[in-house]
Amino acid sequence: MVHRWSAATLSGTEVDPDALEALGHGAPDPLEWLRDGAIEVAQAVTAAADDAPALVFLNDAPPARRFWARRQCHETTIHAVDALAAALGRYPRAEDTWLEPALAVDGIDELLGGFLTRPRSRLRTEEDTTLVVAPDDAEDWWEVRLGPRPPVTTRRTGVPAEGDVELTGPAVGLYLALWNRSGEAYDRKDKSGLFEDWRDRSAVRWS
Repeated sequence: MVHRWSAATLSGTEVDPDALEALGHGAPDPLEWLRDGAIEVAQAVTAAADDAPALVFLNDAPPARRFWARRQCHETTIHAVDALAAALGRYPRAEDTWLEPALAVDGIDELLGGFLTRPRSRLRTEEDTTLVVAPDDAEDWWEVRLGPRPPVTTRRTGVPAEGDVELTGPAVGLYLALWNRSGEAYDRKDKSGLFEDWRDRSAVRWS
């Protein structure tokens, strides 16, 4: 459903998401229906102008064409990981997946800078706290300043600074962990207990 809805949003067409979802549930071949939707959103991204006046909904979002290409890339990737987890009967490890570090770095950036900085985000701490997320196989790292207000995320390069809370490891593994799709433990420093309930704090809210 979301592929078709995203394609329509980017192209300026009004659609009913509930009706689309019902069509998907009733499709005689769910895989073919899924594939057709992926083709539809890829075609919409390809055809859209760089300055297409379409809806975007994350902080620091790029222009709509780039936004929807990125959003649907990670939407599809994360749910493909869900399908892999169902097939394996457990959370996948990074090496179980086909993911590359460059994609993972971009997905970390979207989550930390786009989703978790929104007013509806539940990522809060009572005391001012600095979270540092630093993949050990990429130049980029993130400083997330937490407190009672919405977080402020800054993407940086070079040697990571120290944080009150630190999470390090391979980019693909951190991507899966931050999106709550991993059961692996990564190197971390956590004086505040932030990661004890990360799943609840970081859960993406759509409304």
